[in-house]
Amino acid sequence: MDSLPLIGLAYNDMWYAIPLIIVVSLVYAATRHEQPRAILHHATRIAIWIVGFMAVVFAVLLAIAWWL
Repeated sequence: MDSLPLIGLAYNDMWYAIPLIIVVSLVYAATRHEQPRAILHHATRIAIWIVGFMAVVFAVLLAIAWWL
């Protein structure tokens, strides 16, 4: 019974967001810079922005669902 919540983690569609965020941030950063260090630095900042934006949208949708 204790492993039942872990099964739900394996089939969660949100796991697809991790590689998508990484790829989008790397491609976007690579279009702006040429040096690998600059690309990784910019990609990290963009990934943080994307995750933050997703968290804000999640919080807004959660609040709307809570009040309905």
